[in-house]
Amino acid sequence: MAEALGEFVGELDVAVGPPVLVGATPLGERRIIPIHGGRVFGPRMEGEILPGGADFQLIRPDGVAEIEARYSLRLSDGALVYVVNRGLRTAAPEDMARLMRGEPVLPERVYFRTNPVFETAAGQHAWLGRSLFVGFGERRPESVRIRVYAV
Repeated sequence: MAEALGEFVGELDVAVGPPVLVGATPLGERRIIPIHGGRVFGPRMEGEILPGGADFQLIRPDGVAEIEARYSLRLSDGALVYVVNRGLRTAAPEDMARLMRGEPVLPERVYFRTNPVFETAAGQHAWLGRSLFVGFGERRPESVRIRVYAV
């Protein structure tokens, strides 16, 4: 299904740390997941994910996780790219509980879609700011994998 959406750009393999639990707020449970690094690879993007970003999450009362990750990439040619990746993750209550505990859940049991937005000063990668993207995510115990398509 994903290939029918558009052009496959690349895959982000993001190393994450344990969540920082902010707690229950009037809007839901707030969590911050530190981004330790990782890599990006594929036909249109190659490079590394720089440490220092974070994924700011709100677990709503209906169990849906609203995601907003902010981080940077250093592409293989040295270009820096700022990323804001917003999305939703939801699954059956028992699967969401396992995800919240850091346990593996089969990707096909989880709806995890994102809308990455890329920003760069590097002219050779200006196309990143002139396209819309959809990400198909998979949460693993110590990482997140997102397959990105230009649509």
